[in-house]
Amino acid sequence: MSTQGRMDRGSAQLLARKEGAIGWIVFNNPGRRNAVSMAMCRALLDVARAFSADPGLRLVIVSGAGERAFSAGADISEFEAKRATAAAIAEYDGLAEEASRALEHMAKPTIAMIRGYCIGGGLDLALRCDIRIAGDDARFGIPAARLGLGYAASDVNRLVDIVGPAFAKEIFYSGRQFSAAEALAMRLVNRVVPVCDLESAVRDEAETITRNAPHAIAALKRPVTEAPAPRGA
Repeated sequence: MSTQGRMDRGSAQLLARKEGAIGWIVFNNPGRRNAVSMAMCRALLDVARAFSADPGLRLVIVSGAGERAFSAGADISEFEAKRATAAAIAEYDGLAEEASRALEHMAKPTIAMIRGYCIGGGLDLALRCDIRIAGDDARFGIPAARLGLGYAASDVNRLVDIVGPAFAKEIFYSGRQFSAAEALAMRLVNRVVPVCDLESAVRDEAETITRNAPHAIAALKRPVTEAPAPRGA
């Protein structure tokens, strides 16, 4: 595995590369606003595990290709073919959750670099990252209620842990899209910057973190992630 450039992990729609101590995972389906296909889920699972085990990596940045989206959620164009039976649905959902958990429990700190649409399953992937930095053009939402879809209890709890029950209810009940400024007020993201400064802001944050002691960060990540969140918001 080279220390620079792209690593082929089974899907041209999910790119992975290393730049020194920093790994990049890029959702590369810009024609569909970086919607996540089943092949991308398999590749994400593979890359997340490889990056987590790589002693040369200190941090991972997750982003979307192009200027329109981090990710607009699942690629619904393949639902008819790949979710046609109860068994197929279980396989699809199981793979998606396994890949998401591999990202969430990666041994290295993770930063979601968000511009454009960050919707549904795309927002869930961003919430699985440790830190979220958004451009001021970002749009967030979970349209499950508007589309008549259910939402897993674990995914509901994850959102509640981050924004509190009041904002979680607004996000779920309304199904609408929220601006970057609204997302910041909800604590859905850590920071909002002008979109022209987004990559430099993310790189600066990554470099600050990678200068710190990796064993100390690794020792802190799990207890911080698993600490009970205040529910009074």
